[in-house]
Amino acid sequence: MNVGKSVRLAMACAFAFVATSVVAADGIETRPLRFAKGASSATVKGTLKGGQTIDYKVGAKAGQSMTVGLKTTNGANYFNVLPPGSNDVAVFVGSTGGNDWTGQLDADGTYTIRLYLMRSAARRNEVANYTLAVGITGAAAKAQAKPAAAAASTPDTAMRAGEGRFDATGDVRCAQAKGQPMSQCAFGVARAGGGSGPQPSRSRGRTDASGSSSSTRGRRPAPT
Repeated sequence: MNVGKSVRLAMACAFAFVATSVVAADGIETRPLRFAKGASSATVKGTLKGGQTIDYKVGAKAGQSMTVGLKTTNGANYFNVLPPGSNDVAVFVGSTGGNDWTGQLDADGTYTIRLYLMRSAARRNEVANYTLAVGITGAAAKAQAKPAAAAASTPDTAMRAGEGRFDATGDVRCAQAKGQPMSQCAFGVARAGGGSGPQPSRSRGRTDASGSSSSTRGRRPAPT
């Protein structure tokens, strides 16, 4: 067999391994956990020995549910689940919770499923053959809609009437108080939309059936 070809093949295989499995400075090996197209779960098998730690990385969304199950030949083999951005704080610890977990996720991002042997078993360089099953189900949580700003409560007609900007003015017979003689009062009308549309509107004065707002505020009765 050609020696150069053998060397190139060995280098290619080594590169393929590095691309899917990375060992960090702290000795933790990182492996991506990929689901088949259209699948909501994945199962991986492997071997853990001594002080080896393996992190499986999987992306998920807030509001989804994650299920993790570990079957192993070593009773000291467990897993922890770490949320996005965490290197040591876990949302689930297998050594106290067991080797099956289901929980709802609180954040978007990459979750870590960390496999390890308990320290006593690691010191004895024990081996664990494991099968890890991970499922992610459910829809991502929808973002809460922000409440719309409250619309201005003062209608245009009332505002214009209060400012003395009327669409029509005139005089009308009136009395300033009950029992007083009738006289002429000046009035002004502010119509809805500045026109004669039939929309009712609130005002500081009187509103007629056509949607017009009238006001006599600040006006004295005209002499008869």
